[in-house]
Amino acid sequence: MNDEIDYVFSEDEYLNEIKNAIDSTYDSHYAQNKVQSTEFINDAGHGEGFCIGNIIKYAQRYGKKSGYNRDDLKKIIHYTIIMMHLHDNYYKREKKNDETKEKTISSENY
Repeated sequence: MNDEIDYVFSEDEYLNEIKNAIDSTYDSHYAQNKVQSTEFINDAGHGEGFCIGNIIKYAQRYGKKSGYNRDDLKKIIHYTIIMMHLHDNYYKREKKNDETKEKTISSENY
């Protein structure tokens, strides 16, 4: 049996292209001093809005500035991936905080 997936839309190739594009941001001006500005923005508490704003910006720009620019699509995906990371870590913290509150409330009952 062949375990290899026959991607109808060449998803494997696009995922590789996206990975290469993301990798290049770590070697570019976006990562001066090995820290991306998105990290500072997130640490200031604005990561979600920044990511959502950029997703919208590049989606609206696609087809207008520089025509149908594949780079805009790659940026949408990159900011979506960053947002997924923020989402997962935010909800992890929220769940942990909720569990801590439950323990505190239940220990106060004794």
